[in-house]
Amino acid sequence: MRILLLSAYDADSHQYWHQGLVTHFPEHQWTVLTLPARYFSWRLRGNSLSWAFGESASLLHQPYDLIIATSMTDLSSLRGFVPALGQIPTLLYFHENQFAYPESGNEFKSVEPKILNIYSALAADHIAFNTHYNRDTFLQGASALLNKLPDHVPAGLIERLKEHSSVLPVPLHDSCYLPHQQQPGALQVVWNHRWEFDKGPELLYQALATLHAEKIDIQCHIVGQQFRKIPPAFDKIYAQFPSIIGRWGYIESVGDYRQLLQSADVVLSTALHDFQGIAVLEGVAAGAIPVIPDRLAYADLFDSQYRYSAASQPANTADETHALVCMLKQLATAKANNALPPAPRVDTLSWQHVKPRYLQLIQQLLRRPIQ
Repeated sequence: MRILLLSAYDADSHQYWHQGLVTHFPEHQWTVLTLPARYFSWRLRGNSLSWAFGESASLLHQPYDLIIATSMTDLSSLRGFVPALGQIPTLLYFHENQFAYPESGNEFKSVEPKILNIYSALAADHIAFNTHYNRDTFLQGASALLNKLPDHVPAGLIERLKEHSSVLPVPLHDSCYLPHQQQPGALQVVWNHRWEFDKGPELLYQALATLHAEKIDIQCHIVGQQFRKIPPAFDKIYAQFPSIIGRWGYIESVGDYRQLLQSADVVLSTALHDFQGIAVLEGVAAGAIPVIPDRLAYADLFDSQYRYSAASQPANTADETHALVCMLKQLATAKANNALPPAPRVDTLSWQHVKPRYLQLIQQLLRRPIQ
């Protein structure tokens, strides 16, 4: 079978997903087209133009059996520019949706990314989401937006999207599943995310400030992908808490990174948005205990004992900081007493467990008449 895979904004998590697909379905002939994860607004709006009339244009006219595209792909325009693509069964995969992103205050205000998400979803034969949280926030956001439009909005669009949707997680790579190697001494915490505002660096800073002031026996490794503009919280952490900081910055070696996860007692998230949280899941697969906010996709993935929550409704930063600090203090005490609990199991997110679900969906699409 010939499969065309389109990743229109090829961020690390999207690469992780499509590399796994190609690796675990080697019996198929894959053509993978990607565009760099930069210039977000242009990439989202211009990917169909770049592909249909650019250097890869000839590849779109091959006789494919199936198309798999990320939700960043402007599928409705692409099928219009290359009509032959409209005759090929198409799966649109949502790693995230444009309705559930937190706002930094620096965005160019435009409804277009959300409209494009809806158009692409309607143009696909099936849409899959990595978590129920992702699916629910997309459908709720799309419904709210459609209700705001002034006129001539067809009835039944949300029902159509629901009918053609499912939840299918990004599987964890086999190399993530490693034996835990606990280290003596302080509680070893890994924060392993992109160094951007949406990953909650201010909450991380506030929690570390309290732990440092109370002299809690903790060592925090802050690692992950960095960009030209780094939130100021990271500079404050590095300057003010050197005694509790371990590894710092991006780890080039995959082996070194895996070893760090193996030796961690805790993998921490302070995120303002996560649609699946691969970084946390990889830590758990290597034996680390998740300490995660009681919101976002994490309610889908882990029991409440691993989720810190704010006392007030709606949640505020002070309450959430307090809840996070209390959980880390309890775990530091447990380690001092050789009483740390084991990490939860995430075997059901391995390729071994999830691959049959991908195969079943692919087979259903191949049998389904084109809409």
